[in-house]
Amino acid sequence: MSSERHFRIGVLTLSDKGARGERVDESGEVIKQMVDDLGDVCRYQVIPDDFARIVETLSGWVDEERLDLILTTGGTGMTPRDVTPEATATVLERLVPGIAEAMRAESLKKTPHAMLSRGLAGLRGSTLIVNLPGSPRAVRENLAVILPALPHGLAKLKGDPSDCAI
Repeated sequence: MSSERHFRIGVLTLSDKGARGERVDESGEVIKQMVDDLGDVCRYQVIPDDFARIVETLSGWVDEERLDLILTTGGTGMTPRDVTPEATATVLERLVPGIAEAMRAESLKKTPHAMLSRGLAGLRGSTLIVNLPGSPRAVRENLAVILPALPHGLAKLKGDPSDCAI
């Protein structure tokens, strides 16, 4: 990909402690660093693990801000407060299951706990939304798996008419 940065990106961290200022958002910072060559992080926010607030934020970033890519971190586990996948599913119009499958498959090589991750990926309009885990290490590992495919996918969402064949 050229050094030209042309995708508008949002980073949304879901953390009760982070939203209260009791925890530094290391995972969001990892995401921002890793997507630097992909585009500009136009929106960044830390909010609590609250279903309605997640839906409202994601919907606003897609419908009003017209972001190309939204990466969430946190809330994909199995605790009662982990509602990110359910909130994301409410917002999505179409799933892109290969993204979540690829992240889990690669993570399973490192830990059996990867199968407990419930993160989703999908589309709302021409925005791709991807749920990443909450730990900085897991964010780094999962984002590294999907990052090579994102420029092509995002270009297609923006209307790139070229063939997909290599």
